[in-house]
This record gives sequence, C-alpha cells and structure tokens, in this order.
Amino acid sequence: MALIGEADGDGGIPDGALLARFAEAAIGDSDENLAAIRSELIDTLGEAALVDASAIVATFNAIDRVADSTGIPIDDARLAPTADLRQQLGIDAFPSRDSV
Repeated sequence: MALIGEADGDGGIPDGALLARFAEAAIGDSDENLAAIRSELIDTLGEAALVDASAIVATFNAIDRVADSTGIPIDDARLAPTADLRQQLGIDAFPSRDSV
C-alpha cells in the first residue's frame, strides 16, 4: 500500500522516506510492520520524532474523518482532477456524494 502511489526518494525532506513508511504502517493492518518501523524511527530520529510523526498521522486521519462525516463536498476545482481516483476508490458511491 502506498499513500499516494509509488515514489522514490525522501520527498525533499530529511528522512522523508522513513516518515512515509511510518505513516503507511500507522494506517495499515500489520502490527509487526508498525512495530518494526516505529523502532527504526526511534533509532534514526529519536522518541520525540516518533511522538511528532504519530500526532501528524492522527491529525490527518481525524481531519479526513471529520470531513467525511460532515459530508463536506469536494471543491468544484477538484472534481475533474480527482474523478479517476474517486471512481477507483468507490467514493462516488458514498451517500454524501449526493451533495456534490
């Protein structure tokens, strides 16, 4: 699973590839993978970075859930660019889609 697709490198930030792997593991379904990446993140960046990265993952997860649960419609400017992705993910079948 990849957050936005396959990519190489670090996204232009120090240890970005490790942080992306942590985010993927945090929303994934493998406790073993998450534990391994959590340990690697602590070894590489320290415990404070684990706390910060965890807070960011949780915040993004919460923001998405709030938007989804309130039925916030997609901005008109984002409809065309996201059409294929929404179709692939089945988002257009969500009940809140009727408000778009």
